[in-house]
Amino acid sequence: MTEGMRAPADQTTPPTADLVHTVTDHVTYLTLNRPEALNALTPDQRDRLIGLLAEASADPSVRAVVLTGTGRGFCAGADLRAGGAATGERLPGDVARTIRLGAQRLIAAVLDCEKPVIAAVNGTAAGLGAHLALACDLVLAAESARFIEVFVRRGLVPDGGGAYLLPRLIGPQRAKELMFFGDALGAADAERLGLVNRVVPDEELAKTAQEWAIRLATGPTRALALTKQLVNASLDSDRATAFAAEAAAQEINMTTRDAQEGVRSFVERRTPDYQGR
Repeated sequence: MTEGMRAPADQTTPPTADLVHTVTDHVTYLTLNRPEALNALTPDQRDRLIGLLAEASADPSVRAVVLTGTGRGFCAGADLRAGGAATGERLPGDVARTIRLGAQRLIAAVLDCEKPVIAAVNGTAAGLGAHLALACDLVLAAESARFIEVFVRRGLVPDGGGAYLLPRLIGPQRAKELMFFGDALGAADAERLGLVNRVVPDEELAKTAQEWAIRLATGPTRALALTKQLVNASLDSDRATAFAAEAAAQEINMTTRDAQEGVRSFVERRTPDYQGR
């Protein structure tokens, strides 16, 4: 079993931290580091992860993000033993507010990140952890990875945008099958259904994720951000709205240096040198 993925040098937080943040080669690596809990997310981890994704969006030196975990788990969902669920009396509105400001805010942070986000799923991705992976733009999975819609096993309704994400990825019937039964889905089956871009041997996950991230980090960053925005919005748009958004994105992108460099390099028959601006 893979020990997860650790980024090269330029350490930003200590390797013993429960959320390791590193930046190298214009790539932000966010590594969940509570292997003893299969990287179940505490509220504090979740909030820091949201903040780091926002920082990556705003930092022009960051041009791609990789999200992964250590040990046997990518993320086992919310850590219910660390304050993830209230056990006392609830007032009307408490649960909805908790979900809105917690799990939903985390998934929105991934979907709204202006840099492409790669999930390098090194092991079990369950509940909110599965949705965290599936919200990413690209999903790499180790052969040992598993995806589990665990909510039904606990008598719960899926949260973290699961009922929004899954039908858009694999259709409503398949989504219901996964959510109704809560069976573990292996990496190969996840790839077959379209939940995963590529499955790789455990020992190649870190290398492949780094290679993909560097390719993205040397690409036209603003064009990628606008492309991500267009694709995500298209799932909730009619044709006229989608076409209008596409035209607006083209208008914005053609003012960037990278777009001008791309056209110029084509005319000059050379490899483009994108700077992320």
